[in-house]
Amino acid sequence: MSFTASLIHGALNLNQKLSFEFRTPQEYQINQLKTLLDKAKGTAFGKFYGFSELLKEEDVEAGFKRAVPIVDYHQMNERWWSQQQINPDITWPGKPDFFALSSGTTGKSSKRIPITDDFIQSMRDVGTSMIQSLPNFEFPKELFETEILMLSSSANLNEHNGHKEGEISGINVSNFPGWYDWFYRPGKEIAAIDDWDERIARIIEEAPNWNIGAIAGIPSWVLTMLQEIVKAHNLKTIHDIWPNLTVYASGGVAFDTYKKGFEKISAKPITIIDTYLASEGFFSYGARPDTMSMQLAVNHGYYYEFIPFDERGVDEMGNLLDDPLSLSLSEVEVNQEYVLVISSCAGAWRYIIGDVIKFTSIDPHEVKITGRTKFFLNVVGSQLSEEKMDAAIVEVSNQLEVEVSEYMVGALQDDKEEYYHQWVVVSDDEINNLAFRNQLDDELKSANKNYKVARSKALRDLRVESISKAQYHAYLESTKKKGGQVKTPKVMGKEKLEELMQFIASNS
Repeated sequence: MSFTASLIHGALNLNQKLSFEFRTPQEYQINQLKTLLDKAKGTAFGKFYGFSELLKEEDVEAGFKRAVPIVDYHQMNERWWSQQQINPDITWPGKPDFFALSSGTTGKSSKRIPITDDFIQSMRDVGTSMIQSLPNFEFPKELFETEILMLSSSANLNEHNGHKEGEISGINVSNFPGWYDWFYRPGKEIAAIDDWDERIARIIEEAPNWNIGAIAGIPSWVLTMLQEIVKAHNLKTIHDIWPNLTVYASGGVAFDTYKKGFEKISAKPITIIDTYLASEGFFSYGARPDTMSMQLAVNHGYYYEFIPFDERGVDEMGNLLDDPLSLSLSEVEVNQEYVLVISSCAGAWRYIIGDVIKFTSIDPHEVKITGRTKFFLNVVGSQLSEEKMDAAIVEVSNQLEVEVSEYMVGALQDDKEEYYHQWVVVSDDEINNLAFRNQLDDELKSANKNYKVARSKALRDLRVESISKAQYHAYLESTKKKGGQVKTPKVMGKEKLEELMQFIASNS
């Protein structure tokens, strides 16, 4: 082991021992809100909503919630962020040098999220906190002299209205300091390649020259990359070429359905650390072993609110009520689902990201993402969240001994205008669609009483179509949704699902 690795490992352990918490998480949150309000009080947004006066109130949280409305992207952008691209001091001091084009799963066109200098620093701060938690995992010291492969979107950013724009991971890579070149792979040159297939080809070519100990990226594309490396170099497992590969920082989508695929190409266990990094912020990270829950970043430039994902906050379709209950960190409960609302140093104010989370622990505050507000499959009362559907897919895959990483589902109507759930599952294994359908139906009925009731009434059927990974990637390419940070919606609307079914029919 190198002297440098010894120093890094020792410094992390010492830092962890010397870390003290002087405030409670709720006190940190109140301080974050006051800091955000104070920093933005001179902006157009701050003046309009009277941030200076809010700071004088005895209960700043209550005053803030009373004065500022809850908004989604379209409301925030139409009135404020569209101006932020042209003029300074709109929702945050100055004029952002970068805007993130959201690669999320909602909306027909990309969203432009302002990326301020303070915001970039906040993401680095959360990353630092994550690194400082590594001693909890008792990784071998040799890990700290390896390299990290980050599978990002292209770091070749476009010029637009006097700023640069691209996906958030590409913006992060383009802002890496020079000393990152010591350990960051594939390096800025390869990361700047726009074409996804060309970028992967270069990574495959260079793979034998690297000593990768950790990987970060969205699991669907990371798994595809690793499988291509194994195939191209005629390996049995990825550890044949990277024997020190120990850690995978997952994010973007739930990891559960990809677990079997990663195990197939690994010669030894890889520690999976989940992260919650979106275009709107780096909100939580895995901080201890043996759990996929993530510690909430409470002192890093974000103020959170939590709207109960039930009759107190949303309607039957998951749409926000006109006057939803909004809770602070001190009021949340374990295992209750919440719509996440953020205010941040990017100039987002009471902003709905669209994610639904639940707390798995209050001490410490740890969360899991359970789905998206718009991907709540409840057309006829089935009340299926992504978390419940993921669990069912994993269980049925295990029962039938097949590997299914990706799936899409939605509600369609037959010739009699009766509803059915159409599932499309992606696998290179041979799948008996009828057997998979029956097992999946039984699993959902046993795990979710609302689904069972719906199946006895308005939800007349469940259908399953299986496609190969090659067909799936061809579909993504046809929709221009192919790349390292692209996430395909698991729950599709009628129009998108019908387009998918037509694609499958014409390419079978």
